Amino acid sequence: MGELRFTSSVDVKARKNAAERLRAKFLELVQKILEGEEPSMEIPKRTLSNTIYDRERKLLLLGPEKFERNFLDMREARKFMQTVLMASIIYEALVNDEYPTIRDLYYRGKHTIKYRDHRGRTEEENTWDEQKESDAVLRDIEVFVGLLREDMLILSKEKGKVVGDMRIRSGDDVIDLSKMGHGAYAIEPTPDLIEFLDVNAEFVLVVEKDAVFQQLHRAGFWKKYKAILITSAGQPDRATRRFVRRLNEELGLPVYILTDADPYGWYIYSVFRIGSITLSYESERLATPNAKFLGVSMTDIFGDPKTGKKPYLTEAERKNFIIKAKKTDIKRAKELMNYEWFKTPKWEREIKLFLEKQSKLEIEALAGKGLRFLMDVYIPTKIQTQDFIE
Repeated sequence: MGELRFTSSVDVKARKNAAERLRAKFLELVQKILEGEEPSMEIPKRTLSNTIYDRERKLLLLGPEKFERNFLDMREARKFMQTVLMASIIYEALVNDEYPTIRDLYYRGKHTIKYRDHRGRTEEENTWDEQKESDAVLRDIEVFVGLLREDMLILSKEKGKVVGDMRIRSGDDVIDLSKMGHGAYAIEPTPDLIEFLDVNAEFVLVVEKDAVFQQLHRAGFWKKYKAILITSAGQPDRATRRFVRRLNEELGLPVYILTDADPYGWYIYSVFRIGSITLSYESERLATPNAKFLGVSMTDIFGDPKTGKKPYLTEAERKNFIIKAKKTDIKRAKELMNYEWFKTPKWEREIKLFLEKQSKLEIEALAGKGLRFLMDVYIPTKIQTQDFIE
């Protein structure tokens, strides 16, 4: 009787593809050594200076600059060792049917190396001291091999959640996202292994706040308005961003983003839409350039005399709901003004209004007017009137 396999057929295929790709890329180093060449790797630079905003595609992309990681270069030897070590750990996990987390990779590679210096004294050095070191090496491997960590079945904490009239296949199981009770489906760390079976929805609503997501879910928003309802629970993880991208790209569903009216909420929207600076090499798979910022905006709060837009809040409500901006909020707003993707007439108006009023508003404040106001007035009105900030 053959050995029982507990992993899904989808995982088996992904594991094989990743192992073959990783092995082939690092065999190139062995080939260099056999041919008498210095072992080295050319790795794309993951720096701000090598991050390019493509206005036409509305994406943050990694530029063409690369650096050489050479084993015989004293400045690069340690990083070279870390890169090869990390690759070997990942490869072993793939061929051994394991599912390491990024934290696992840190511990598996952390050990002490003893060596003698030029004076013959015994010295010790750790392969890496903190997880941020091993995480950086993992990102180098991603860009060097052309595989995301999700492709290599490296897991991370689940963060985003989704509910809606939709069936998916995860592993070998079919999951009905409309039958989650009061809960929701936690978006798995490997979203490309999810198969969309059927969907009965007209749009996707991404909500920054988990608490607001829960309110809308329990009130039946996604049923009433035929929506796929998602929360990023703050700054979105890679799995949630990829899941949203696939819903838009493969199913053609419009994507609307709902965040707090503050610079941090607006940046969360931009991460969904154009990508992030630190992970620009992933933008083509993770960002959703067609996503629209539904709100909350400063002109939703105060109105806009230039366009005749009326505020959603009365003067009394503004007095009760508005929060005074902190110094960190103001600093962040000024940083946003320097980003190319925020240099549009509408966004410049919003940010200047924020700096002028030095006030912010949480999504919950709109629910403070009553959940039905948020669910049946604010969100539908914004979508129907196409009142988006771009």
